[in-house]
Amino acid sequence: MQRDSLVFDLIQKELQRQRQGIELIASENFTSLQVMQAMGNVMTNKYAEGYPGRRYYGGCEIVDQTEQLAIDRIKEVFNCQYANVQPHSGAQANASVLLATLQPGDKILGLDLSMGGHLTHGSPVNFSGKLYEPHFYGVKKETGLVDYEQMEEVARRERPKMIICGASAYSRDWDYKRIRQIADEVGALVMADIAHPAGLIAKGLLASPFDHCHFVTSTTHKTLRGPRGGIILMGKDFENPFGLKDPKGNIRMMSNLLDMAVFPGIQGGPLEHVIAAKAVAFGELLSEDYTQYAKQVKSNAQAMAKALVAKDYHIISNGTDNHLMLIDLRNKNITGKKAQETLDRAHITLNKNAVPFDDKSPFVTSGIRVGVPAITTRGMNEEHMQTVVNFIDKVLMNIDDAAVVSSVAKDVHSFMEQFPLYPELG
Repeated sequence: MQRDSLVFDLIQKELQRQRQGIELIASENFTSLQVMQAMGNVMTNKYAEGYPGRRYYGGCEIVDQTEQLAIDRIKEVFNCQYANVQPHSGAQANASVLLATLQPGDKILGLDLSMGGHLTHGSPVNFSGKLYEPHFYGVKKETGLVDYEQMEEVARRERPKMIICGASAYSRDWDYKRIRQIADEVGALVMADIAHPAGLIAKGLLASPFDHCHFVTSTTHKTLRGPRGGIILMGKDFENPFGLKDPKGNIRMMSNLLDMAVFPGIQGGPLEHVIAAKAVAFGELLSEDYTQYAKQVKSNAQAMAKALVAKDYHIISNGTDNHLMLIDLRNKNITGKKAQETLDRAHITLNKNAVPFDDKSPFVTSGIRVGVPAITTRGMNEEHMQTVVNFIDKVLMNIDDAAVVSSVAKDVHSFMEQFPLYPELG
């Protein structure tokens, strides 16, 4: 068969782009070489609808072992009783939990997208806002911190069936105990979406949701540094609160309902080649090397925040507890859109992002979101954060000067040569 040079040439160009640039998108990371190798394997040829030991196809004895290994490893990582590793993404994981626990039209309460929340937490353009009745809490204008009083007020008034905590652009830790107290008062279940800080939670660097939240979902990339995908976790399995029974008259456990929500609820055959890569990544999470990596991520984020504040950049909540920060550029008179596009030309990649109480459209925004997981994987430490911030500041303070932007791009290429990416690939 003739090699598809068009596609493979593009893959090579993407490798070169990743090698030369500074990757600051908070939801991106670089997997290990063995994770990528595991993802491109013959298990992509295998259909395996169902679960280990309970498949609808023959020939699943090997993929059963691989998937069970992934399950066992991620349960060990988070010291939890239940894991489903089949969701194709974090959005699919969230959809599965909602499908397992709610009826169409039920009320949900999540962090407003414009305040740092996620599409799947009730956005009207997403399934979560179309199938269910969404209500929202936000952050306090004066501090940028989650407004738990507002959460409690809305919960008492609307009595949602599900309270969702977690965010895509929030740099502080969460008070899971307080959220559970609010939920118990109104009879709600709690889902914690830890897609962003999961790796820091796994190593005890942030509060754990497992003692207080009924369900925990995550992506498997971002800080977990695995392949793109999702997982559903429970600290402890429990009897479903809906009184649903199996054919023998026994009360179904929530694990049964969650498994059924993933398959056959929203997905067909699992991506067993991706699950193999998840198993590899989950094994890496158990290593001391990963523990040191997670600590470095947190240190780098704090060092970057300090360097940005020193240059008069306004970080929402005035700092960070995790791996990211949200920067309001209004005091610099720059839109998020222009900042993203100009930094892109300097080969510094990040994303425009709405800030709380933004006065610009989501297509323009007043802010940018910055994260350090990927550059930490490249080998950067606290001292390099000042250099990165200097690059960002030089571009933004000369945002209409193409010569300066081009000069920074060359400096970025030179700087990144000391942090080789996949040298094994030549």
